[in-house]
Amino acid sequence: MDRKTKEQVVSELQEKLKQAKLGVLTTFNAMNVEKMESLRNALRKNDAELKVVKNTLLGIASKDTDFAVLSDHFKWPVAVVLSYKDPVAPSKALIEFAKKNPELEIKVGVLDGKMLTKPDITALAELPSKEILLGKLVSVMAAVPTSFVTVLSGVPRSLVQVLNAYCEKKKTLN
Repeated sequence: MDRKTKEQVVSELQEKLKQAKLGVLTTFNAMNVEKMESLRNALRKNDAELKVVKNTLLGIASKDTDFAVLSDHFKWPVAVVLSYKDPVAPSKALIEFAKKNPELEIKVGVLDGKMLTKPDITALAELPSKEILLGKLVSVMAAVPTSFVTVLSGVPRSLVQVLNAYCEKKKTLN
């Protein structure tokens, strides 16, 4: 690879690293092309991509990005998984694929500038999907006004009950 090509690869990779919300470093020793394509397809379905990059180019591209915290881990042949939207779905896909294919090893990751260990990535994968979390949020938000109306209607209801009881008492006295 000549110098101009390397510079282009570094600039493109740096842009992708700046846009990514989640990044995971993996090793892929002894993985055949079929399995790599299967992994790439699973990640594409979840708005993520897999990049195999030379460590030196990745080190240069990661400067001035959130991925700089991972620079100590650019030691082995790595593949970088980048997610640009929801970090949970690609994590799930990656963990499931790694369970079925032991030659894929998840090393470390980064989420919003914070380094993630393999257990952290596994915990991230166990979170509910974005749609489920949004559904729970909507149900909580709908419950608050309903409870508020119930509390507010309690005062007039109590007043009506007191007035009704007073009327009944007056009727029995007459």
